[in-house]
Amino acid sequence: MLDTLETQARKAAPSGIQHWAVRGVSERSEQLCVRQNVAEAPAQSRDEGVMVTVIDGGLGYAATSDTSEAGLREAFSRATTLARASAGKTVFNYASLQMPRPSGRYESPVQQSTSTLGLAAKLDLLHTVSAATKGTEDRIVDWSVSLWSVHTDQLFVTSEGGRAEQHWRMLTPAIQATAHANGVTQTRSSAGQYNGFCQQGGLEVLERAGFQSDGPRVAREALELVLAPQCPSGEMDLVLMPDQMMLQIHESIGHPLELDRILGDERNFAGTSFVTMDMFGHYAYGSELLNVTYDPSQAYEFAGFAFDDDGSGAERQFIIERGILKRPLGGAISQARARALGFELAGVATTRASSWNRAPIDRMSNLNVEPGDAGFDQIIGSVEHGVLMHTNCSWSIDDSRNKFQFGCEYGRVIRNGRLAEVVRNPNYRGISATFWRSLAMVGDGSTFEVMGTPYCGKGEPAQIIRVGHAAPVCKFAKVAVFGGAQ
Repeated sequence: MLDTLETQARKAAPSGIQHWAVRGVSERSEQLCVRQNVAEAPAQSRDEGVMVTVIDGGLGYAATSDTSEAGLREAFSRATTLARASAGKTVFNYASLQMPRPSGRYESPVQQSTSTLGLAAKLDLLHTVSAATKGTEDRIVDWSVSLWSVHTDQLFVTSEGGRAEQHWRMLTPAIQATAHANGVTQTRSSAGQYNGFCQQGGLEVLERAGFQSDGPRVAREALELVLAPQCPSGEMDLVLMPDQMMLQIHESIGHPLELDRILGDERNFAGTSFVTMDMFGHYAYGSELLNVTYDPSQAYEFAGFAFDDDGSGAERQFIIERGILKRPLGGAISQARARALGFELAGVATTRASSWNRAPIDRMSNLNVEPGDAGFDQIIGSVEHGVLMHTNCSWSIDDSRNKFQFGCEYGRVIRNGRLAEVVRNPNYRGISATFWRSLAMVGDGSTFEVMGTPYCGKGEPAQIIRVGHAAPVCKFAKVAVFGGAQ
C-alpha cells in the first residue's frame, strides 16, 4: 500500500486548497503467551489505512482503508468539506497555520530481526522461560511469559512536496509470577504488569531485558513478598528504581505538560492540568537536580522517531532544566493556538496518532529524567530511614494531574544506610510539583535504564499509544509512605 501511496495521493488531491497531508500506516503485530506452561493461541493482526488532513479556511480530517485513487479522492472530499464548513467558526483561525514540510527517513535500529525466529522457535523459547519461572515451587500458583512484536511502516506526504518515511520495529517481553502462602497472595513481574520493558529493536531486546534468565528472579521475589511484612507507614525518604520512575514521570510530568490539555482539551474526558501557560520559563517544577528531556534520539527507546505525525522534525529538547519548567509537550498546531492567545511557547515535535484512523494530538513521546552523579550505593548510604520501591502496580491521580498515590510491587526498607528487609504492598502519595521539589539525589549513568509503556491512553475518541521513559535511580526526601503495617 505504501509503495504506491504518494503517487495515488498526488493524483487524488484536489487543486486550489491551502494545505493537505496524507499519512499512510501499515502495522503488523504478533502476541504470544505461555501461561502455566501451556501455550495460548497466537494473536496476529494486520492493519493499514490512510488519514487525510486538509487545511482550507478550517481544519478537516478523513480516514479511509480504501487506498485506491478513488478511495483517496473520496477521503479528500470529506476532509475538504469539513475544513470549509468549519472555517470562521472555530476559536482558532486554522487558515493562519504554516505546516511543516518534512523530508527524510527513520528506521528502528535492529541487530537481529524477529523474522529470523519462526513461530515454533519463539514458542519453544517462551516454554523454556515459563518452566524456569515455575521451577518446582508449589507456592507459585500462576505464572505467564509473553512476547509482543510490532512492525509499523508509515509514509507522510504533503501538498508542498514534503515526504517522511518511517519504519519501527518494537518488542515487548514480559514475565509474571504469582505466589500464595499463609493466606497471602502477591504478584511480581519482570518490569511491570503493564509491560514496562519495551524497546525498539529486534531479538537483541531480549538480551537487554535478560529475558531468558529472569524467570527464577521474578518467582523468587514473588515468594519473598508473600513471606514479607507489610510496608511501614510514615514520612520518610523514598528511593525509586527506574521501573517506577517511569510511571512517576508519565503521570506527574508527561500528562500535565501536554499543551492541548493545558489549552483546555481533554476536560470532559481525561481531565485538565494544574499547569498554566504563564508558568513556562520560571516555574520551579522540581529541585535543581531535576533535568527532563524530550529525546526522540535516545537509543532503543520506544517512542523514538524523526518526524511527528504533523511532519515536524524531532530533536532533543529540555522540558525542565535545573528544576525550571522550560517548554510544554505541544506540537505545531498547539503552539499556534498558544501564540494566538499571546503566549510564545517553544514546543516539541510530539503530535502523534495511535493509528491511521485517528487524528494526531499532543502526546508525550520519549520523556526522560537525565542522569545525575550519584552512585546506587551512595544513594542508599545516604538514607537513615526509608523505603526503596520497584515496579508500579497501581496508580491514582486527580483530574488536574496534581495529587497522586502510587503502589509498587516490591519494596525494601532502608535502615542506617543499608538495604534491609523486603516489604509488601509499598505505596506513596504526594502532590506533583511538591514531590519533584523533594528530589534529593539523582543516580548516575550506571543506574539509568530505558523503559516505556505500550498503553498510554488519551483523546476522544480514545487513542492508546506507545511511550518511552528513561530514568536513573532517584531519592526523594520526606515522602508520605504507607502500607498495611501499623
